[in-house]
Amino acid sequence: MQGKLSEIDIRSILQLIELGQRTGELFVEAYPSQSTAVDSEVAQTIGTQTAVSSEQFWFVFFLNGQIIYAADPDVRLVRLRDYLQRYRVEEALNPLMKGAIATANAPEYSYLWALMENHTLTPAQGRSIIQSMVHETLFDLLSLHHGTFIFEIGQPLSPQLTSFEIEPLLTHTMKQVQRWKQFYPYIYSTEQCPVITNVGVLQDTLSNRTFDKLSKFADGKTTLRQIGRYLNRDILTVAQAIYPYIQQGVIQLTSPEMMVQTVRKGNDLTRRSTNPDHTKTHPPKIVCIDDGVTVRETVKQILTRQGYEAIAIGNPLEALSSVFQIIPDLILCDITMPELDGYEVCAMLRTSTLFRQTPIIMLTGKDGFIDRVRAKLIGATDYLTKPFGESELLMLVESYIGSAQIERQQSSTQFTINPKDEVQLERTNVISTPSTPLNS
Repeated sequence: MQGKLSEIDIRSILQLIELGQRTGELFVEAYPSQSTAVDSEVAQTIGTQTAVSSEQFWFVFFLNGQIIYAADPDVRLVRLRDYLQRYRVEEALNPLMKGAIATANAPEYSYLWALMENHTLTPAQGRSIIQSMVHETLFDLLSLHHGTFIFEIGQPLSPQLTSFEIEPLLTHTMKQVQRWKQFYPYIYSTEQCPVITNVGVLQDTLSNRTFDKLSKFADGKTTLRQIGRYLNRDILTVAQAIYPYIQQGVIQLTSPEMMVQTVRKGNDLTRRSTNPDHTKTHPPKIVCIDDGVTVRETVKQILTRQGYEAIAIGNPLEALSSVFQIIPDLILCDITMPELDGYEVCAMLRTSTLFRQTPIIMLTGKDGFIDRVRAKLIGATDYLTKPFGESELLMLVESYIGSAQIERQQSSTQFTINPKDEVQLERTNVISTPSTPLNS
């Protein structure tokens, strides 16, 4: 079962799964132009503020027509860390992430189980967290009107801790979604961040305890959704509590777009601070991992000609060791390779803190929906289907790391790399781009 949400809504999809007592996974992907919990009418009212900078997607797992878990594919495990703060055990996650215990299709779920197995969390606490995750995901999905979905019958996620009947969840969540609309246009996204703009008025209005709690979270960095996670409150309760102060102008909300820009700037500063060789004049480094000589060398030449520092590696095992010395700004990785495929390479890199934020773009000869889903599951940032042309490659690269912004003459100089990187790069003559697209 698959299709577009313009043809069938999420509620109907979930009811069909429940009616058929299906076991498997539901994948839903929003169109990039729609923000979480923003309907089409509001999108027209507040315009470009509702646009999101990247794709949003969700996974829901079922057993005999009941929901057992709703996944957050974020490899940084931000959501799980937020929920662990309820019990003051968020630091217990760090040593677990050094190992490779997480499954590819639901890493968050695996880590949650590990925390219960080592008695950091009780089963009751684990069930409470999963219940909150399911409610949160359904709120997003039932607010969604434009996107695509696919449901695949398969083996259930194992082991199971709890399950939820779909119809009661739908009834409760639909009421929340309808009540959420009363806060438009002041509050339009669960990812908005409150910040106090008039401390004096707020102090006079609230008790000291309430003011201290609110000022702790209203820092312009913590989202409404995160506040709900920390306080064990649903998003509607949080919105109701701060809505009067937003109307009065005592509290303002920063938009998700401002957050995205801040994160990108922060990531860039972090990359620069951790890499002393990375200065304003240093071209961005891009590693292309592909066992096909034609593809990787042509990609290297295209990127080099545009001013990027391009490193081509044909052996995936060699690439894994080399990227830790190169510290690239972006990685292009073929999927179909011997010894290690691209999915495995990407998953291994994502386990390291060095590459949690690095854009990883999968190069694939497959254009199937399932391949896109699998790429997202293991933490890939984006994908590029072969055959592709020079303009497609450059547009995608620039969308993540920007233009190299250096003179063309600089891009033709020889690159030198530490011999222990085991990557040999020689100065090559710039050749014209082939007229035919790149293929594997």
